[in-house]
Amino acid sequence: MSTIVSISTAPGIGGIGIIRMSGENTFKILDKIFKQKSPKNINQIPGYTIKYGHIIDDEKIIDEVLVSYFKAPKSYTTEDMCEINSHGGTVVMRKIMDLCLKNGAEIAEPGEFTKRAFLGGRIDLSQAESIIDIINAKSDREAKEGIKQLEGFLSERINEIKNKLLEIMTNIEVSIDYPEYDTPEVTNNEILETIKSSKEKLVELKKSFDNGKMIKQGIKTVIIGKPNAGKSSLLNAILKEDRAIVTEIEGTTRDTIEEFVTINGIPLNLIDTAGIREAKDEVEMIGIEKSKKLAEDADLIIAIFDSSKDFSKEDLEILEIAKNKKTIIILNKIDLEQKITSENPKLEIFNKNIINMSTKNKIGLESLFEKITDMFNLDEINLDNDIVITNERHKNLISKAIDNLDKAESILKNGMPIDIIAISLKDTLSNLGAITGEEAGEEIINEIFKRFCLGK
Repeated sequence: MSTIVSISTAPGIGGIGIIRMSGENTFKILDKIFKQKSPKNINQIPGYTIKYGHIIDDEKIIDEVLVSYFKAPKSYTTEDMCEINSHGGTVVMRKIMDLCLKNGAEIAEPGEFTKRAFLGGRIDLSQAESIIDIINAKSDREAKEGIKQLEGFLSERINEIKNKLLEIMTNIEVSIDYPEYDTPEVTNNEILETIKSSKEKLVELKKSFDNGKMIKQGIKTVIIGKPNAGKSSLLNAILKEDRAIVTEIEGTTRDTIEEFVTINGIPLNLIDTAGIREAKDEVEMIGIEKSKKLAEDADLIIAIFDSSKDFSKEDLEILEIAKNKKTIIILNKIDLEQKITSENPKLEIFNKNIINMSTKNKIGLESLFEKITDMFNLDEINLDNDIVITNERHKNLISKAIDNLDKAESILKNGMPIDIIAISLKDTLSNLGAITGEEAGEEIINEIFKRFCLGK
C-alpha cells in the first residue's frame, strides 16, 4: 500500500501539532526531510523511540521537532509509522505535510490510519467504531464505554457466542456426512440448548442498547409549558447562559432549541419547545404541534407551570400529555403569590416529582438536578462488568441474529431435517461476523471509516 500522511491535530493554533505518516516508505521519506541532532541509521533506532532534530527543505530549517518512530508490525497501523511533533502553527504543519507529499507520500483519507489497523488485523471493526465513540464522547460514561469496546470486551462476547454456534455447526455437518454415527435425540438436545443459551446472551446485549442509547445520545428531555411559564428561563438556567430569548411577550419561542448538557454525570439532550396555547398563526401552530410530538417521543418531560395563576385548559392538556411519561413538574414563579401548590388534586399522580422553583431567582435548580439523578441513575449501569451496546449498527445485527436463532429453534422443534437448521445458523454467524468485521462488505467498511476525522 502507499505511504500516507496527514495532520492529526485539530485545525488552528496550538502549542504542538502532529503530522502522522504510515507506510513502507515512511522512513525513506523521513530521512529526506528530518535532520537528527544525533544522527543514527534507521536500523539502529528501536521502535517507540523519539528523536530530536529539525525538519529541513534544501538545508533550510522549517521547524524544530520531535519525531516518534514506530516499526512494523508494532505500530497503530501495523506498518512503519512516524509522528512528527512540531510547533502547532497552521503554516508550519502544512509546510511539513507538503514536504512529505513532495517526497512521495499521499494524502490520507479520513480514517485511513485506523482502517489500516483494521486491515492489518490489530483491531476488529467494532473496536474501530469505538474509536469514533471515544473521539466524539460528550460524557465520562460514554468515553468509558468506548474504551471498554476498544479493549475488545464486545468482540470477546460476540466471539464466545460464535464459537459455541460453530461447535454445533460442526456436529450438524458430522451427522450429515456420517449418518451411521448419528444420535438424533442427543444431537437435537445439544443443539437446542446451545441455540437457547446463545439467544439469551444476545437478547441481554440487545436490551443494553436502551442504556447505551442514553449514554451516547443523551436522555431526550423535552421542556413543555404555556407561553411565559418559564421554559426558556429554565433552559438558560440549566445551561448557565442566555441561550434562549426571554421576554414578557408571549410566544417568543416558536421553534425548538436543542442543547446537550451533562448533569451530575447524566447526559441530557435538552429541548426547549414552543409554548402550548391556541395558536395565533400558522407558524406558531406548526411549532406547537412539533412540541406535542417531541413530548410523545421524550425519555423525560419537564412540564413547567406558572404557579401564580390557576390551571388553564392548556395546562390541563399539558398534564394529559405528561401523565404516562417520566415527568418532572416544575411549579415556577414561587417568588410570587402561589395559586397552584404541590397539594393540588390535579397533580396527585406526580406527587413525588414536583419541584417548586423560581427560575428568575435560580431557586430550586439543585432540586431539579437531584430529581433527574434519582430518576436516571446511570451508576446502576455497571460499566466495569457489563457490556453496553451503544452502536445502532451493532444492535440491528444482534436483532437479526436473534431472529435467525428463532428460526433455527422453530425448525428443530417442528422436526424438520437437521441440515435445514444449518442455513439459519450460518445466517446468524454472518450477522455476528458483520459486527466484528469478518463478514462486513467493503461498502459498509468504507462507510464506517468515512465518519472518522482526517489523521485518525
